[in-house]
Amino acid sequence: MLFHAENPGGSLKIDADVASGGSGQGLRPKALMLTALAGCTGLDVTSLFKKMRIVVEGIEIDVQAELTEVQPTYYNKVKVIYKFYGKDFEKEKIEKAVKLSQDKYCGVSEMFRKFSELSYEILYFEK
Repeated sequence: MLFHAENPGGSLKIDADVASGGSGQGLRPKALMLTALAGCTGLDVTSLFKKMRIVVEGIEIDVQAELTEVQPTYYNKVKVIYKFYGKDFEKEKIEKAVKLSQDKYCGVSEMFRKFSELSYEILYFEK
């Protein structure tokens, strides 16, 4: 059940967990979808920050998701949590960049909206 996947940017292993008959040596397919969502919006936001001259010391993006109980299971609720670290935040600009990513630029967010309730939250941490 261990697969090797390649794309123009690199490669990775995809596998099921041991309880499902896999070896547990690769990434789980559904979890990869959440990773793609975080990566897509993260790239948008950092690009927009450069254009908008927004400075933060660090960014973390967490994705929380809820799976349906009926097979085939899928994510029916997904929440993207943006964590910004720094000081003297330009909150209006930051919120605009996140909104642009979520509503206009991130194609993965748009795909998720086709089958799930997608929301986001912005948190600030002073350093």
